[in-house]
Amino acid sequence: MQQLQFEASWDKALSAQDRQNIERIFSETKYLNSADILCYPIREAINHQEDLLVSVLVHNFTDHSLIFNKARLVYSIQGDVIADKAFTLPALVISSQVSMPWTFIFPKDSYTRQISFENGRLEIL
Repeated sequence: MQQLQFEASWDKALSAQDRQNIERIFSETKYLNSADILCYPIREAINHQEDLLVSVLVHNFTDHSLIFNKARLVYSIQGDVIADKAFTLPALVISSQVSMPWTFIFPKDSYTRQISFENGRLEIL
């Protein structure tokens, strides 16, 4: 059965409102296991360094841990690729049957500027 977990720094830093939102998204999407890995959108933003921040709830529906070692992530909007980057994140390991929120940061030179970044889809290739 799918479980929601928070990485330690997230667990400490999350506001009550953000936690409730993530818990709601988890409840609504935890049975969507048509894919092995599903990244469900939480929020998109541009930070002060003009990096694109894509926050998602990563559902690992597989029977093995998910690690990010040169994992290629693609963010697209209506089929158009907006950002494409390989991520190596030794601290991020998502166990089997676990869902965890995470923010992936695309530096300003790794994405195409848009008026809006909403309604996008993040995929692990």
